[in-house]
Amino acid sequence: MLHACVYATILLGFFGIIFKENLVMKIIAMDVMSTGVIALFVLVAARHGVYTPIVADEAKGALADPVPQAVILTAIVIGFSIQALMLVGVMKLARDNPTLETREIEKGYRP
Repeated sequence: MLHACVYATILLGFFGIIFKENLVMKIIAMDVMSTGVIALFVLVAARHGVYTPIVADEAKGALADPVPQAVILTAIVIGFSIQALMLVGVMKLARDNPTLETREIEKGYRP
């Protein structure tokens, strides 16, 4: 059931990118899709009986590998920075255009 919800989140973001006309809505849809992909990686990597590698006196059992955790954290940070960069681009487009609809912007830039 949880896998279905994660896949639905990814598809919702994907279809939002394709079918939405407003640039801000496209950015939000991309963020939703990115969140779904990160949730899928976390869901696939989650295992029972694995402990966090913290220095302690006694070993509890199998330790989790911190490298995938670092990769996911890096993906979150990169996704946030890409979203901020795209919003700056939309702000620059908003200065020149009265609308943020993609079709209207494309009409204004045709040679």
